[in-house]
Amino acid sequence: MGVRDRIRSLFRGPEEFDLTAGSIGKPLFFLSMPIVVTNLFQTAYNLADTFWLGQYSTDALAAISFAFPTVFLLISLGMGISVAGSVLVAQFTGADEEREAEYAASQTVTFAVIASVVLGVAGYFGVDTFLGLMGASQDVLPLATSYMEVISLGLLFMFGFAVFVSLMRGYGDTITPMLVMFGSVVLNIVIDPFLIFGWTVVENAPLVGTLSFPELGIRGAAIATVFSRALALLVGLAIMFRGNRGVQIHLRDMFPDLSSLRRLVRIGLPASIEGTGRALSMNLLLVIVALFPDTVVAAYGIGTRVFSVVFLPAIAVARGVETMTGQNVGANEPDRAKRAADLAAKVLFVVLTAAGILVWVTAAPVAGLFTTDPDVVGIAAQFVRYVALTFGFIGITRAYTGSFRGAGKTLTAAAISVSMLGIIRFPIAWIAADPLGESGIWLSFATSNVAGATLAYAWYRRGTWRETTLTESRVSLGKTTTESPTDGD
Repeated sequence: MGVRDRIRSLFRGPEEFDLTAGSIGKPLFFLSMPIVVTNLFQTAYNLADTFWLGQYSTDALAAISFAFPTVFLLISLGMGISVAGSVLVAQFTGADEEREAEYAASQTVTFAVIASVVLGVAGYFGVDTFLGLMGASQDVLPLATSYMEVISLGLLFMFGFAVFVSLMRGYGDTITPMLVMFGSVVLNIVIDPFLIFGWTVVENAPLVGTLSFPELGIRGAAIATVFSRALALLVGLAIMFRGNRGVQIHLRDMFPDLSSLRRLVRIGLPASIEGTGRALSMNLLLVIVALFPDTVVAAYGIGTRVFSVVFLPAIAVARGVETMTGQNVGANEPDRAKRAADLAAKVLFVVLTAAGILVWVTAAPVAGLFTTDPDVVGIAAQFVRYVALTFGFIGITRAYTGSFRGAGKTLTAAAISVSMLGIIRFPIAWIAADPLGESGIWLSFATSNVAGATLAYAWYRRGTWRETTLTESRVSLGKTTTESPTDGD
């Protein structure tokens, strides 16, 4: 009972705290902590692939350095739907309009399915050409293409689960997605090495025969990821249809509604632009990275994986701020939302700066966890050290852009992210890579982190989004109270 009580004290559901009244720090903590763990599990997918493929071959490790940003690009093209759904659910929940929240969630699922199928088909047929344009070498290209073909076919499951997480978060339930993600990650980690390396057991008993997993290499890693995500999505859909935890969806509300699509596009399109801008930045940087030997490409992949772990608190707290902002806008409490964003920015700056110092000191041993190639370890350690001391600025950027998204100001969040990555990071990397080598690329990360935080803070201080109210939000979304779906089951 002691351990169980400690776990319950750390993770609390939305029924145990109010996001629109009382203290700010405590509900933000309880909202964000499960997101940290969920994102940690999410990153475990990538880390498991990176670890096992690093043991498999350096070419396979370089291949996923190209594949991961491409996966991110496909998901980012449709991520606006999940962001819009989360914002709508949060705002209607804050306004105590449960029926509206359910209808918005149901429509979000419908259009997410349509978008993921379209993007998956496009990805399957276009990934080879895209990766070639990104500069993948002849040794790496077929491996990266093999991985991406499987992921593209399974994009429905990967994107669908992301939508489940977003909708539950908009309602204020971050614990249920965490638990579902845990089961999915355990399954992925267990089957990953079997599908990558192959495994055969020959039994003596004639009726048992031979039990085997074929050696599938990088394709096996993709199959493991898609399979585990598919099971997670099925569990998520069952939870939402039952509606006993978090927001509920209904089949009767899932027939495509063009007015709902317009609302989702109006909020979600800038979020898709933001995510796509991030993904394109990663892929354009790969064009520059690909000009260097495969050891540099592999080191770049390791460095970005390390960053993905370190930034988990920033991403989680930003999602928490997004939900708190949405619910407080719905409850017409914009000043409370502002205080939440300011608190999150301060805490994240301190926590991530401390993490950056630790990572700077341990860069080489951390890089060595992913590969035994000493050249790759040395380059990856250099990359991590260039960026580590600017981690705190990422926290500031994430906190304020999360608040903008929660208020429905997704275009503002997109403008900040695109400016940071496309106008600052990529040009610096392009110019500095020639005289400084790969160090010029690493320098672009550090510079853009500081510049992005400065821009986000300055924009937030203008405070224009705080004029938003739920009524104004409805008008901007093209929705009025009379357009509400019929009450009752």
